[in-house]
Amino acid sequence: MKDFIIPDANWSKDMGTPARKGAPVHLTIDGMAITVPAGTSVMRAAAEAGITIPKLCATDSLEPIGSCRLCMVEIEGMRGTPASCTTPVTEGMQVRTQTEQLATLRRGVMELYISDHPLDCLTCAANGDCELQDMAGAVGLREVRYTPGENHFEARQNGEANPCYIPKDVSNPYFSYDPAKCIVCMRCVRACEEVQGTFALTIEGRGFDARISTGASDFLSSDCVSCGACVQACPTATLVEKSVEEIGTPERSIVTTCAYCGVGCSFEAQMRGDTLVRMVPWKGGEANRGHSCVKGRFAWGYATHQDRILNPMIRDSIDQPWREVGWQEALDFASGRLKAIQAKHGKDSVGVITSSRCTNEETFLVQKLARAVFGTNNTDTCARVCHSPTGYGLKQTFGTSAGTQNFDSVEQTDLALVIGANPTDGHPVFASRLRKRLRAGAKLIVVDPRRIDLLETPHMGDGWHLPLRPGTNVAVLTAMAHVIVTEGLTDDTFIAERCDLDEWADYAEFVRSPDYAPEAVEALTGVSAATIREAARAYAAAPNAAIYYGLGVTEHSQGSTTVIAIANLAMMTGNIGREGVGVNPLRGQNNVQGSCDMGSFPHELPGYRHVSDDTARAIFEKAWGVTLDPEPGLRIPNMLDAAVSGAFKGIYIQGEDILQSDPDTRHVSAGLAAMECVIVHDLFLNETANYAHVFLPGSTFLEKDGTFTNAERRINMVRRVMAPKNGYADWEVTQMLANAMGAGWTYSHPREVMAEIAATTPGFANVTYEMLDARGSVQWPCNDAAPEGSPIMHVDGFVRGKGRFIRTAYVPTDERTGPRFPLLLTTGRTLSQYNVGAQTRRTANSVWHEEDRLEIHPHDAEVRGIKEDDWVRLASRAGETTLRATITDRVSPGVVYTTFHHPNTQANVVTTDNSDWATNCPEYKVTAVQVGMSNGPSDWQEDYAALSEASRRIEAAE
Repeated sequence: MKDFIIPDANWSKDMGTPARKGAPVHLTIDGMAITVPAGTSVMRAAAEAGITIPKLCATDSLEPIGSCRLCMVEIEGMRGTPASCTTPVTEGMQVRTQTEQLATLRRGVMELYISDHPLDCLTCAANGDCELQDMAGAVGLREVRYTPGENHFEARQNGEANPCYIPKDVSNPYFSYDPAKCIVCMRCVRACEEVQGTFALTIEGRGFDARISTGASDFLSSDCVSCGACVQACPTATLVEKSVEEIGTPERSIVTTCAYCGVGCSFEAQMRGDTLVRMVPWKGGEANRGHSCVKGRFAWGYATHQDRILNPMIRDSIDQPWREVGWQEALDFASGRLKAIQAKHGKDSVGVITSSRCTNEETFLVQKLARAVFGTNNTDTCARVCHSPTGYGLKQTFGTSAGTQNFDSVEQTDLALVIGANPTDGHPVFASRLRKRLRAGAKLIVVDPRRIDLLETPHMGDGWHLPLRPGTNVAVLTAMAHVIVTEGLTDDTFIAERCDLDEWADYAEFVRSPDYAPEAVEALTGVSAATIREAARAYAAAPNAAIYYGLGVTEHSQGSTTVIAIANLAMMTGNIGREGVGVNPLRGQNNVQGSCDMGSFPHELPGYRHVSDDTARAIFEKAWGVTLDPEPGLRIPNMLDAAVSGAFKGIYIQGEDILQSDPDTRHVSAGLAAMECVIVHDLFLNETANYAHVFLPGSTFLEKDGTFTNAERRINMVRRVMAPKNGYADWEVTQMLANAMGAGWTYSHPREVMAEIAATTPGFANVTYEMLDARGSVQWPCNDAAPEGSPIMHVDGFVRGKGRFIRTAYVPTDERTGPRFPLLLTTGRTLSQYNVGAQTRRTANSVWHEEDRLEIHPHDAEVRGIKEDDWVRLASRAGETTLRATITDRVSPGVVYTTFHHPNTQANVVTTDNSDWATNCPEYKVTAVQVGMSNGPSDWQEDYAALSEASRRIEAAE
C-alpha cells in the first residue's frame, strides 16, 4: 500500500519488536556490522539495518513470545535455530538470516499454517494486505504436501457438519471475526492485554483445538470495547474492518489528527480513490503511540451521514421553515442583519462563540472576526464552560495556563492521583497507557463520587477510592495537604528553591489548622479520615506522583480553588518539572487547549494576554490595522442575560451547540429566542439551530487543513482527506462572512493563518507547517527559548518565577439539598458517545449507548419504588426531565449520575446557573434533585420535541 504524507518511513514500518534503551551493542547480521541498544532483539536489529526476517506472531507494538517459529535464525556459537524476536543481541554476536537450512525450516512452518487455512485469497478482504500471504511468498512456499483432513475452515466435511468449524461473528458493527482464518498467533489477545488493557480475549482449547475466545456468545456482548487494537494486530483476515470488506483494500494514506477528545491521536486516513476506507492509528503519533479508541478508530461515518446540511439556509424568523439559498445570499442576509443590529444597538450588541472542535486557525479567525471586524471583545467558547478554572488556577500558581507534562511521562509515574476524571470513558487512549503503568506496579488514588472503571484495572497495584460528596473537592484536597504538612512529608528543598517562601509560610499556617484535618471534614465530604490520610501519605511518599484531573474538578463553584489546591499539592511535594509527575488537565474536546490558546475568551487575546495590556494590544492592532477595545467583553451567560434584557441582539456560533451543552437550558433558549440574528455554523441542524436565522454548513476534520492542540500542548497537523462536501472549509466560511462585513481578508490557506498566529503569539513563535510536517508535532511553547518545543514545563523554574501557594478555604456551593431535593446529581460521559452526541449518535456507536440513563444507588431506588429500566422523573429547582433508571452501587447513596449525549433527554434543563467564582465556569457537577416514578415525558420534553420538529422544516426547492 502506498503511503502518502508520512513524515518518516520508519514510523510506518513494523520493526517486529519494541525499541529498547541501553548501552550500544555491536554485532554482525549477514555480514553487516550493526550497533543497537542493549536489550534489542535480533529481529529488530536486522530491521534497523534494512534486513527483513519473516514473522507472523511478532509486531513492534507487542512484547515478543516466539510462538510462530517463522523468524528463526542461525547464530554462531548457539545451538539450533533460535527465534530472532525473543533473542536479545549480545556483543560480537554473528547472525545469519538466510541459509538453506533456514529456508527449508521456514517453508515447513508456513506449510503447516497454510494446511489449516482457507485458500480463498482472491476473494478474501485482506488480499494484498495479509501478512500470511506475504510470508508465504517470502519463504517461497509454492505447494502444500499435506493431504486434506481435519480442519477449521470447512463448514462441512464428507457431507456432515464439521465440529471444528466456528461460524463468522459479525455482531460488532465495525469489524468481523472469522475463526476459520485464525492462525492462533495470539497477537489479538496480547494487544487486548498489553496495549488496551481490557483483557477481553483469551485462548480457548489446546493444541489443534485452540481458538480465540471472547468469553461470551459474540464480540458485541463481550467485554470488548472496540478499540481496534486486535484488528490492527491481526496478520490475516480473521479480524477485519467491515469497511474493508465493503470497499476494498486501501491504496494510499494521509496522516491526520482525530477530532474527538483532547488526547489528540494521530491516524492514517487510508483511502481508496477519494473514499475513506478506514482510520488506522499512526504509531508515529506521540500522543497515542499507535493506539486508538472506538470513536477515533471507527466512528467517522458522520462525515457522510445523510443528516448533514450541505447548503446554506436562511429564514426571517424562527417560526418559519428554512429556505435553501446560495452562499452569497446567505452571507448577504447574515451580514446585513448584523450591520443593522450594530447600527441600531451599538457594536457590543453582537458577539461570537468559537469552537473547541475546529482548528486553531479557524478559532483564531472567529475571535479576530469579533475583535477586528465587529469591534467587540464579545467572544467566548465552550472551553471556558469546561476548563477555564484550569487557566485561572494554573496561571495564578505556576504562571501558565496549561498542563505540565506529555503523555509519555506517565511511563515514569509511581502514583497517579485521578480526580474528577473518568479516563477510560473520556480519554480512553491515555487511560490505556495509565493502566499499563498501573499493571507495572504504580499506585492509584481516585477522588470521584462514582466508582470508575480505572479502579478495576486488572492486575494493578495499590489503589484508593475517595468517594467524596459532590462539591467537596476543596475540602478533600486541603485535608490531604493538612496531613502532608503536619506530618512533615513536604519536599522542603524544592519549596526553598522553587517557591515563594512568604506565601508558603502563610499557606502552611492556614492548612495546619485543625479545621482542615481529615477528621474535621469527614462528615462533610463523606470520605473516611483514615482513607484521606492513607492517600495523602501515599502521594507524598511516591518518588514520582502525577495528578490527572477533568471536568469533575473544574465544573464547580470552587473549580478555580480546586485547581489551586491541586497545584499546592504538587509544589509542596516537589512533583513538578520532571518526567512522571506534574499537573495534567485532561481536556474534554479535541481542541479545548487550542481554543484557549487562540484568544477565545472575552478578556484575553491569543497567548493569554489581557485585552487591557497596551503592549499586547498594540501587536494585534499593527497586524490587523484596527484599534482594539481594551475592555473585556461578555461571556456566554452574560450574552444571554443581555439578550433577555434587550441589549444583545446577534451572535455567530461556530461548531458549538450551546442549547444542549450549556447549563440551565431554559435560560439558554430564552436568550437565543430574544435575539434578532442567530447564525449557526455547523455540520447538522443541531439544537441551537432551533433558534437560528442563518445556517452555514460546516466541514468535518476530514475536509480541512489546519492544526489541533491537545491536552499536553501538542500541536498536531490536521490534513485534508477529502473535498469539503459543502464546498468550503470552516476557515473559508468565516473569511467570507468577515468579508461580507467589509473586512477584506485574503487568506488562501491555513498556513497563512498559522504564520499570523506565530507572529503575534509568543508561545507559537517558531511553529510552521513545514516544521510540523517534518517533525510530526511539537509542544508549545515553541520559540527561540525552546526551539524544539517543551515536553515538560517548569523544569528549572516556574514561568511566573517562584511558585505561588494560595489559601484554599472551602466555601460550600449555593446549591444545597433539602426536603424537596434531597439527592445530588453529577454528570459525565460514556466511552461510545462524545459530548452532545451530534457526531457519534450518527454512527453505529449508538449500539452501546442509545439513551442517557440515570444511575441511582439501590437504597435510593428502593425507598422510591424504582426498579431497573423504570422511567423516572429527574427534577431540580431549574427544571425537570425524564429518563430510564439504572440501579448500581457505582454511585453512593444520596448521589445520582447521568450522561448528556442525547437531546431528547436534555439533561441540562435540570442543571442550574451556579458557576465558578473566578471564571463563570458552570457548576454542572452539583445539582440538588429529586427522583421519582414517571408516566412519560415531562412538559418541557414534549414542548421541546414539538419545537425541534417544527424548527427542522426545510422548504422544498422550487
